[in-house]
Amino acid sequence: MFRILLLLFIIVPTIEIYFLVQIGKVIGGWQTVFLVLLTSGLGAYLAKSQGRATWSRLQKELSMGRPPGNTLLDGVCVLIGGVLLLTPGFFTDILGLILLLPPTREPVKRILRRWLEKQLSKGTWITFRRW
Repeated sequence: MFRILLLLFIIVPTIEIYFLVQIGKVIGGWQTVFLVLLTSGLGAYLAKSQGRATWSRLQKELSMGRPPGNTLLDGVCVLIGGVLLLTPGFFTDILGLILLLPPTREPVKRILRRWLEKQLSKGTWITFRRW
């Protein structure tokens, strides 16, 4: 858990600042700010459209009585991708686009599915129930 927090709070912002400075040197400060705002707006639009499509598929699968496992993984990827795209910076934008675009989302879903199956088979997945 410590490694994940270290990655999130120290390494990722450092990478973001490095990319922002390097791109700012090449194209200029205001253009970099504009590009960050543009990718955030594009990310919001893309997350909204992919989220609606995923929600529609989820409702359709549930109404047909099918388990929505793959669609739920799509929803998780779209949610995380949208948050990453709304975060200012180019590194998180690239990760967000990978999670939002359907062709690049598939390998991530495979990895996520394998990880979930491994956690469930080991019995390390903890659930809480209300009584």
